[in-house]
Amino acid sequence: MFKKMWMAGLAAFCALAFTFPAQSFASSNAYTVQEGDSIYKIAMENGVSAKQIQAINDKSDFSINAGEQLKLPEGVSEYEKDLLARLVEAEAQGENYSGKVAVATVVLNRVDSDIFPDTIHNVINDGIQFSPVLNGSINNPASEESKRAVNEALAYQGLDNGSLFFYNPDKAQSDYLESKEVITVIGNHVFMK
Repeated sequence: MFKKMWMAGLAAFCALAFTFPAQSFASSNAYTVQEGDSIYKIAMENGVSAKQIQAINDKSDFSINAGEQLKLPEGVSEYEKDLLARLVEAEAQGENYSGKVAVATVVLNRVDSDIFPDTIHNVINDGIQFSPVLNGSINNPASEESKRAVNEALAYQGLDNGSLFFYNPDKAQSDYLESKEVITVIGNHVFMK
């Protein structure tokens, strides 16, 4: 009997011990709002979704006040940010900044979609989706602009119109993509869902 009580006590202690580090980690992802901040600016600087910041802080809108403490969601790993920035660099080379943000947004929308893999790494490496993976140009370093475009796409995640595809019709033809609903055209790329 004593042994069973001791084991139950040990199990309860272990359960609590494993709970506290997760809670303290979550509270370390806090941000004190500064004068001139916006949720979008905070999201972009931290590479997280503005919509997620709003949700985890129970905000009905995007208003914040200086001195307010905000919880920040856990962002994507540095590895996945770098991988996405390298894809953006290779796919949208020569395009304007908006085009780079849009390419990164397509990848993030795919992660959120039920019809694609659920990580940035797996979306990018999903078969023959992206020519830079096939030709090796994804291995080249990303520019600062492509890195900034990734952070902006992360901040904007969930606020766009849900484009899941893009292509350059001057370089590729696709009956499948041509049948999709066009959301916008930026530079040489057509974005669709």
